[in-house]
Amino acid sequence: MTISKICVYAASSNVIAPVYKAAAEELGVLFAEHGKTLVYGGGNVGLMGVCARAVHTRGGKVIGVITDKLVDLELVYEKADELVITTTMSERKRIMADRADAFVALPGGLGTLDEIIEILVLKQLWYHHKACVFLNTNGIYDSLFRFLDDLTRDGFSPASHRSFYHVCSTPAEVMSYLEAFEPEPAHEKWF
Repeated sequence: MTISKICVYAASSNVIAPVYKAAAEELGVLFAEHGKTLVYGGGNVGLMGVCARAVHTRGGKVIGVITDKLVDLELVYEKADELVITTTMSERKRIMADRADAFVALPGGLGTLDEIIEILVLKQLWYHHKACVFLNTNGIYDSLFRFLDDLTRDGFSPASHRSFYHVCSTPAEVMSYLEAFEPEPAHEKWF
């Protein structure tokens, strides 16, 4: 399977440690060097902006999808090669998901979690078989993975759902995984 457009979910915060910014920048550079198009939330702030600018510094393509409200707040990355403006967050998420061949969650807050969890739920319900990756910089998602293990332990989620996503520690691991990704056969029903 050829993955050409990769959706990135990432923090909009600018007050985060440099280690996270460095990883977002490295990932953006790797996307451009491997001919991948970035599909993302269209922001010029936080890890979103870092990743988009990094893609552009190496000649890559950026597709931003952002709501009109966020444009009005002047949070838009105006230099995107293509900018899609929506009226709702739901529409924004749907367009990003439809345009992407794979998904990568960089460190982020509630919005990032909302986006990647929705994509995992859609995979659970057989709406797609696309790659879903967490870039677990600095172990930021370790407690989330422990919580997901707790859900399995207590019968809320089968162990097979662990195969819905892949965890990487570095941007290079993300690229290697996506370059080799092949969709798995449809999973079994969980009930």
